Amino acid sequence: MLAGANTMVILVILLLMFGAKKLPELARGLGQAMKEFSKAKNDIHDEILRDPAPTSQMAQQPPQQLQQPMVQPQQPAGTYAQSAPVNQPVPPAPAPVAQPVQPAPVVDVTHQV
Repeated sequence: MLAGANTMVILVILLLMFGAKKLPELARGLGQAMKEFSKAKNDIHDEILRDPAPTSQMAQQPPQQLQQPMVQPQQPAGTYAQSAPVNQPVPPAPAPVAQPVQPAPVVDVTHQV
């Protein structure tokens, strides 16, 4: 917890930073934020402690069986992997080709006629 002197120092710094006109607005906004946070915390707490009756009814029902069978693959596994060789080394990428740099033309602007 903050001692009295520490609280006073913090209040003076806040007064210097925000000014006397802005401090009530900041305090009001902080109070509303704390109120909303407390309300959300209580809502979550109530949700956790609520009677889990709907979920317990669902747990008592037996699982439903699938009406349609699963789709069978059209090609056997392994036919896809045969199209690309696996153990061959990858060729190195070609080195980038450097283009020669042309010097910019020099324009003499000191002697104008």
